[in-house]
Amino acid sequence: MQLSVFSVLDGFPPGIEFASRNRYSELLSLADAADRSGLSCVWVAEHHFLASGLCPAPPVLLATMGARTRHVRLGSLVSVLPFHSPIEIAEQYALLDQLIGGRLNFGVGSGYIPAEFEGFGVDPAQKRERFDQALDTIRAAFRGEEVRVPSPAAHPVRLNVLPRQQPSPPIWVAAQRREALPFVARKGFSLALIPYATVQNVAELAEEIREFREALPQGKTATVSAAVHIYAGTAPDRARTAFQRYLDGRLATQSSFYQQKVAADARYASATAIEESGLAMIGSLNEVEERARAWAEAGVDELLGIFDFGGISLSDAVGSVRRLSNRIH
Repeated sequence: MQLSVFSVLDGFPPGIEFASRNRYSELLSLADAADRSGLSCVWVAEHHFLASGLCPAPPVLLATMGARTRHVRLGSLVSVLPFHSPIEIAEQYALLDQLIGGRLNFGVGSGYIPAEFEGFGVDPAQKRERFDQALDTIRAAFRGEEVRVPSPAAHPVRLNVLPRQQPSPPIWVAAQRREALPFVARKGFSLALIPYATVQNVAELAEEIREFREALPQGKTATVSAAVHIYAGTAPDRARTAFQRYLDGRLATQSSFYQQKVAADARYASATAIEESGLAMIGSLNEVEERARAWAEAGVDELLGIFDFGGISLSDAVGSVRRLSNRIH
């Protein structure tokens, strides 16, 4: 199982004084540590308008990371396709793949936070259709084919910069609804999951992964990547406090799938309950390694470690990356 960094780039919680800290500088330092430690990828989330996620433009941040790193792959998790022109997305990520030497992992999704749909004036009922159309356009554009925006007045165009990886950078689709898994599988895309927000335990995660793999076309393989909050060190109580702050922040910003999980069972508003269900990894190095082994047995190919959460210190996040780099492969 591969180990990667996944950052939501959540803002520091209200009432906590971190005035001297800079989230972007910290994430760049975390990316440096991931590169030096031999991790697989550094992924960043796209979010808008709320302090729960401070990266509205992943290509900008990933290009900066690319100038500082040499080996680690860099990915969007996700580019929210219904919010953007697909031709512009294709241009931006094609150029990014060129700039970072063909190290791009392209993760896409349809969005899930109501305030973001409201801010972009997008009807959530149309997000599936907009997502499907956009992804088809982007893939064709990456291949150098003529594409056009869905407008009668639009003329067909070709990208003047293609991604270095042909016919496309590898594609992940984020799925938070179980019924979406067969769709992702039939298209042959890799899968990104956020288990703490959607499933009850590792056993249910294993069931989802099995359903996904059973729906893959015959002979097709795909990567299953799953996100989890990780702290491996000697101060787990400090990390648990930060994790609770993180969960409180997700509920406050209407993270819809996690809200639904908590509405169905209020226990899951507690960091303790998430950890006890096996969907967070906080503890000593040996304890985290043991919990990671259960995820590998469930079928996870890539562990998306959320190391920088809830105002946890940079030294704690980097320390966890370095300690685990030789223990999870």
